[in-house]
Amino acid sequence: MATLATFWPDAPVAETRPFLAKRGALVVSRTPAQRPQAAMSHASLFAGQAGGSLFAPVAPRTDAAPATRRASAGGLVSPSQRIMLAGPTGGADVHRIRQIISYAESRKDGYDAVVWGARVPPPDLPTRLTIGEIFRWIDETPGQNHAIGRYQFIPSTLRRLVQQAGLSTDHIFSPAVQDQLADILLADAGLHDIRAGQIGRHRFMNNLARIWAGLPTSSGKSYYDGHAGNRSTITWAQFDAEMRQIFPDRG
Repeated sequence: MATLATFWPDAPVAETRPFLAKRGALVVSRTPAQRPQAAMSHASLFAGQAGGSLFAPVAPRTDAAPATRRASAGGLVSPSQRIMLAGPTGGADVHRIRQIISYAESRKDGYDAVVWGARVPPPDLPTRLTIGEIFRWIDETPGQNHAIGRYQFIPSTLRRLVQQAGLSTDHIFSPAVQDQLADILLADAGLHDIRAGQIGRHRFMNNLARIWAGLPTSSGKSYYDGHAGNRSTITWAQFDAEMRQIFPDRG
């Protein structure tokens, strides 16, 4: 799994350049592997886990998979393409915020990420499952972690968002659907307010951090730090440097 340590020093103030603008790929491809036995310390969104990396290995795709069920690439493409247009909704700021969240929560596994704490994984890649099939997997595997997808939706949040978006259980949990659900959370965090200048960038960032545990608050720690092993996966300085590119006049 790619780590921030490859590109940034430990001190939050030592490097403040936007991480999405750095040269070189931030995400390294890997082949699916067996879960390691040794415990590793990684964050997860509302997830208690005894060990292992943050995300379960992604099963290899087969040619038989319908093209409509394939996920878009979860990695960053090049320094000249700062915005990964991963879905049909939202403006440029939305795409860029989604990418920051994805980097903090799911990295290269992207739309097919499944939290490592899921001892019984879904029956297929998340982007090949219907929402109903995901709910069935959740219901049939109690007592384990179920954070899923690019934005690591937990069950209670996923059910609320699906209802709020007016989606049916027959909808495929596609990249576009995941983006649509994440956009509801962005609105909850105050996206429209910061666009209108009613709240500042730092308040918006803190609001985002109350939703996604991989993002730091202004304290430098995850809002859920210490809860079930959670911690932020980027520093506040890195988070602010990237968000400043999106909202330069909303400090």
